[in-house]
Amino acid sequence: MCTRDMNDSAREIWSQLRLEDTLCDVVLKVDGVQFRAHKIILSACSEYFRVLMTSIHWTCSEQREYTILDVSPDIMELIIEYAYSHKTGITSKNMVDLLIAADKLDIQGLKSLCCSFLEKQLCPENCISILGFSELYSCHDLYQKAYSYTLLHFEEVIREPVENFLELTQSQLSDILDNNKLSVKQEERVFEAVMMWIDHAPQLRSKYIPVLLQKVRMGLMNPNYFLEFVMKDPLVCSNQECQPIVTRVLGTLLSICRNGPTDSFSQDPLSRPRTPSSCLFALSGWNSSFINAVECYNSNVDCWTPLSWVDIDEIPRGYYGTAVLDGHLYVLGGSNDGVYFNTVKKLNPLTQTWQQVGHMQLPRCFVTVAVLDGLIYAMGGHNGRERISSVERYDPKTNQWSLISSMQVVRSDASATALNRKIYICGGYNGRECLFTAECFDPLTNRWSFISRMQSSRSGLGVAALKNLVFAVGGCDGFRRLNSVESYNPDFDQWSIVTPMFERRSNFGIEVLNDRLFVVGGFNGVSATASAECYDAVTKEWYCVQDMVLGRSALKCSVLRGMQNIAEYSVQREVWLREMS
Repeated sequence: MCTRDMNDSAREIWSQLRLEDTLCDVVLKVDGVQFRAHKIILSACSEYFRVLMTSIHWTCSEQREYTILDVSPDIMELIIEYAYSHKTGITSKNMVDLLIAADKLDIQGLKSLCCSFLEKQLCPENCISILGFSELYSCHDLYQKAYSYTLLHFEEVIREPVENFLELTQSQLSDILDNNKLSVKQEERVFEAVMMWIDHAPQLRSKYIPVLLQKVRMGLMNPNYFLEFVMKDPLVCSNQECQPIVTRVLGTLLSICRNGPTDSFSQDPLSRPRTPSSCLFALSGWNSSFINAVECYNSNVDCWTPLSWVDIDEIPRGYYGTAVLDGHLYVLGGSNDGVYFNTVKKLNPLTQTWQQVGHMQLPRCFVTVAVLDGLIYAMGGHNGRERISSVERYDPKTNQWSLISSMQVVRSDASATALNRKIYICGGYNGRECLFTAECFDPLTNRWSFISRMQSSRSGLGVAALKNLVFAVGGCDGFRRLNSVESYNPDFDQWSIVTPMFERRSNFGIEVLNDRLFVVGGFNGVSATASAECYDAVTKEWYCVQDMVLGRSALKCSVLRGMQNIAEYSVQREVWLREMS
């Protein structure tokens, strides 16, 4: 039986033999540079070398020298290094040439390493280039990663620089637009992307307008936009094949305005809602008694879906904190029947199972939670005896919590967010009064510093970062629930009044989804509410959102993004139609 240590030891010996030119039985010639090596090592890592060096023709002649074309000496050095150690120095400068050479020489292990390196480099600027590259060299897993990344970040991909997007073939673009998982906030952006692609080479691409137009879900557009920009577009108007498509969509939009959505609406490819890239979860809460429920919000169809599979018994019944890190939902602290917890559990949305992880140093109820640079911070709260100012953070790599500098003041029932590599915590309750104060934590100095006070005292508020501002929303000032909102600009250390919410609320859920600030549920001063609304920082207006199924306060909201099984969480079309009818 060969252990890992034995393998490593054998590789070290073979490498040393090569460096000493001992027992070498082959020479590779690459652009005038000679590399001495062992046939058995090269043949073991490469089907190309195995066939080359074990063929009957070469065996009979006992050939020792081979000329390798279309590979540079630098790349060959890395290939030989990989053959002996199964490691090599892949960099952003050599990864493309190395992958091409690995493909040519049929070195699957090295090719896989290059693909893994490229996968980590995926970004909106290069995902389409990697998509085409991986298709050309049959890197199937990398192709799927690049394709999924393009779908998830489509709106970023079509922004400047757009050169790679404009070089897509009609077939590639059509496939992307047709995918149900294409992530767009508005279908108008898809139409604009199509026209931008056509305008790049109108003489060659105008003929594709009818094909591509059918991939745009125009039945989901704002009717005014459709009338003004689609129906009046010169290229659309001048193409006879587009007219039946436009007429059909116009009929759909008119029908929706008059009668609302129907079954045929959801089945029509031109108006079928896409699967969301992110879902907003509302967890448990209170309404006279504990609410044993989790709901999931699909922003594409403005509807909440109860998730019956979530084992809510895994969640404490009072005032815990939540965080999302590396695709997992963490639940921290809280209390049940007067027992305060330091326990932490995480939900894997792919397997839909809970797992207990490292405990906090202290029990914390009414705890405030934020995530920064891959670490979870638990701040303040109540430990069962008193309200506290202590702070600790969790490192998932070590599964350990460690205490860091305490806040300047005691806080429970506060709220916090991360912005520009710092944490901002606002408001809360110190046992005597609701707080105006806010603090900022800099992990580089491990220090908390006061920032300007809010204009209203707020306990049970919601805090979130949006458009480089920190928003403090709602809460209770000690006398009444608030609908007021203010935003903090770190550059000027200044709070400004923002458009108020429609409804007063405290102890609600707050999250950012699709560049909008969502507030959900809470207590309005009379009862727990099911209402939800969202704030658009561009228009500076609040908009009504579909109510939750169950009204509740003391709930928590979290957004999970890019889940492979997100369709299992998003509302079924027939449910949505039933809600809309």
